[in-house]
Amino acid sequence: MTPRAPDWLCRWREAPLSPEEGLALFDALPGVPIASAIGRWRGAGLGSGNRLDGLLEAFGWHGKDLRTEDDVAPLLFRSFGGGIRTVDPARLPLGLALRLLPVLRNPLAPRLFRLSLPLLATSAPAARVRVVEHRAVASAAMIYDRQPIIDHFRLIDRDRMLGLMDLRGVPEPFFFLLEREA
Repeated sequence: MTPRAPDWLCRWREAPLSPEEGLALFDALPGVPIASAIGRWRGAGLGSGNRLDGLLEAFGWHGKDLRTEDDVAPLLFRSFGGGIRTVDPARLPLGLALRLLPVLRNPLAPRLFRLSLPLLATSAPAARVRVVEHRAVASAAMIYDRQPIIDHFRLIDRDRMLGLMDLRGVPEPFFFLLEREA
């Protein structure tokens, strides 16, 4: 049985925090051993004023699947039929997307994205998990194979991790919650 979520997490899910508040919570949590990070995780964004807040959810982001240290699906998305598709991050034009954020916030963009899921899907690993020191704590981190992204993890409890995306060119923190799927 999943433990009750901490009060701070319940509050954060209800209302965004400042980047500084988010970083303080992240920094207070312990690192995650790789063995504890392995598994399939359902994701949810945690608002902090980042320009990417809410975008993954609008596009149907489901979570991540860390099958082994070297076999990781960093992006799982829900399809129109309700299934889950593994997306290859290398097929996403990230640099262009960052420059066109207003276009991505158009209500038609998520529909077009979901229609394109078969073209973006992969069965191959697209990331790996390693212990990385970030903000003075060594912890499991997901290193994308072909995007300038490292997702750093901190342990909330055995079934929850707080994530912090480190994306080259985006200095503000982007936070997300991962909850282990049964």
